[in-house]
Amino acid sequence: MNKKIISVILALMMSLVVAFSGCIGSSESSASEVADTIEIVDLLGRTVEVPADVQKIVCSGPGCLRLICYLDATEYLVGIEGFENTNLIGRPYRLAHDEFSELAVIGNGGPQDINVGPDPEKVLNVMPDVIFITYMDADKADELQEKTGIPVVVLSYGALGNFKNDAIFDSLTLSGEILGKEERAEEVISFMTGIQDDLDERTAEIPDEEKPTIYVGAIGNKGVHGIDSTEGAYPPFEALNTENVAKVASTEHLFLSKEQILEWDPEFIFIDEGGLSLVYEDYEKNPEYYESLDAFKNGNVYGILPFNYYTTNLDTAMADSYYIGSILYPEAFSDVNPEAKADEIYEFLVGEAVYYKMAENFEGFKKLDLLNQ
Repeated sequence: MNKKIISVILALMMSLVVAFSGCIGSSESSASEVADTIEIVDLLGRTVEVPADVQKIVCSGPGCLRLICYLDATEYLVGIEGFENTNLIGRPYRLAHDEFSELAVIGNGGPQDINVGPDPEKVLNVMPDVIFITYMDADKADELQEKTGIPVVVLSYGALGNFKNDAIFDSLTLSGEILGKEERAEEVISFMTGIQDDLDERTAEIPDEEKPTIYVGAIGNKGVHGIDSTEGAYPPFEALNTENVAKVASTEHLFLSKEQILEWDPEFIFIDEGGLSLVYEDYEKNPEYYESLDAFKNGNVYGILPFNYYTTNLDTAMADSYYIGSILYPEAFSDVNPEAKADEIYEFLVGEAVYYKMAENFEGFKKLDLLNQ
């Protein structure tokens, strides 16, 4: 064959090899680029592109940091809200993590900053891979994402205080996927589901005629309140398959007249210790009223830990449920030590048995004897 023809053929073959190699390289490069990010759908239904390998995050909004603690993913945190460093009372996840005070502050936080979000400049100072946030509208989340150039993922708590809560479970599953904590997310969901299943097993078959009438007072709602502040569908009561006498009036938070409470005259009264000081003060002013209630006369008044601090501390709500169950149905809960159960719950969810710290902040699980104060 003519040398010139051979040279042309070889040149063409080399060109094809180079071209083919280029295609492979381009394909591999594209695959690599695709693998650098993943698309997720957050709890608002927003499609967000996040890094496939997240190393740094910040949390903003009520309860957002708590969910990350439940996931045992605190090593990714590079910034928190200033609110998380003040008045730690009532938030077990914060009591369990003193190291959070060393993190950069990315904004004020707190109730006044709901749907406002962190300071974009402060967020950019720590350059997280993802901003997790709760209680933010879609347009606000999009705006924050545009200002920072950092993916914003909105999580949700759904119905507050409910242990079997699809929004909570979806939030844990999603953040677990983003942070490579899928197994832990499944464990937490299984734990919460198991708590409710256990409470159901203990109480679901108790006949209605054996269920005493009950009431919970001093529930916090944008501040502390006295005995007239309650919830009709109080989560621990609901979890125990029993009903607050106030449920006939509403399933929401409500303020009652003291005359109405006296008319119902429940057999057991539980006092949220977040407002216990106000109940003490009111008793000093009007002891006759309290002495007219059978629960006070019969020594059936009990203090429980408040769980609505920067939205629902699900761990405390679970712990309260076991304590209340042990008071109302001692036989069904005879094997339960409420304080030990509380620490078991806290240790699993936030990494430390902090019941003693909660009890120091409030009064812990205890019978209240206001008549002999």
